[in-house]
Amino acid sequence: MRSFGPDDRDLLRSDAARLYEEIVTEGGIKEGDPRIAAERAAFDLLLEIGLLTPDRETSGFHAVDPGEVQSRLVTPLGQEGARLLEESSQWAQTFGSLAQVWRRSPDTGRGPFTLVHKPDIEPFIEGLVAECQDEMLTAQPQAGRDRRRVAAAVRDTALLERGMRMRTLYQHSARRHAVTRKYVAAVTDLGAEVRTLDEFFNRMIIIDRRVAVIPAHEDLSTAIVIREPSIVAYLADIFERTWERARPFTMRRETSTMSGIAGEQRAMTIRMLIEGHADPVSAKRLGVSARTYAGYVADLKEEYEADTRFQLGYTMGKLGVSGTEPADQEGHGPHKQ
Repeated sequence: MRSFGPDDRDLLRSDAARLYEEIVTEGGIKEGDPRIAAERAAFDLLLEIGLLTPDRETSGFHAVDPGEVQSRLVTPLGQEGARLLEESSQWAQTFGSLAQVWRRSPDTGRGPFTLVHKPDIEPFIEGLVAECQDEMLTAQPQAGRDRRRVAAAVRDTALLERGMRMRTLYQHSARRHAVTRKYVAAVTDLGAEVRTLDEFFNRMIIIDRRVAVIPAHEDLSTAIVIREPSIVAYLADIFERTWERARPFTMRRETSTMSGIAGEQRAMTIRMLIEGHADPVSAKRLGVSARTYAGYVADLKEEYEADTRFQLGYTMGKLGVSGTEPADQEGHGPHKQ
């Protein structure tokens, strides 16, 4: 039996199906029936597939149970499909092994830096994470999209279940993001460590301290893959220094911790105002929405009894408030001079 393709299947669904139904209803078809010539392609397909068989007693053809024909035709297709899937999997594993050799080799002609563009960034990072053999360090300045966080949860869970270590940095604002909190709960249960910081920092991923990925553009449309050991070590050192200043992200709402975080966000808002940044820039650096940032400024106006930002800046300057002093030494409100 020859191989049947999509065109045959379409013919069987249309003209051949109608002819088959007529033959079944009439109990067969005579050899000289004009429909055979009129619908030659459909008739020949039914005969070739085995849905029609010659009837010597009537000098014609009678229909055959499709269930009998299906087992002969479809089962081999399923077996061939399973074989192709297995072969495809084996080829993918082979190329995956070769890709690991390519990525780890310092002499592949790519140099120490590689540009990766959307939409290849996420698949590339997934490949790097899958190859991690010790530790992954990540810095995520903002909570990010829910869809991306769900995908990261699957990827990072697999990493931790392989026994790898993971440390992640967020901004304080991530503590109020429901999807991020759910993600943090999942990965910390598997041994990951997560901390938050008031400062703004750029997105970064470091794998085994041998390769780092950072954004090439602000819109995150291009990533730079860095394999130069000295630069990767430098970035890892920045991460470690930032990590030491950050606060553990736990699911327990500790009053002292939340109070300290609120104070750090307040201090950074003051610094943004003093430095004269526009509200969108300040909100981004705090990792909050423009509306939330406007609320922080409104709170400061109320605290320092100021009607305008100019009055607020004047009052804070008069009190020597800079947003860099320890919280217990900062004068809160104009009555504390």
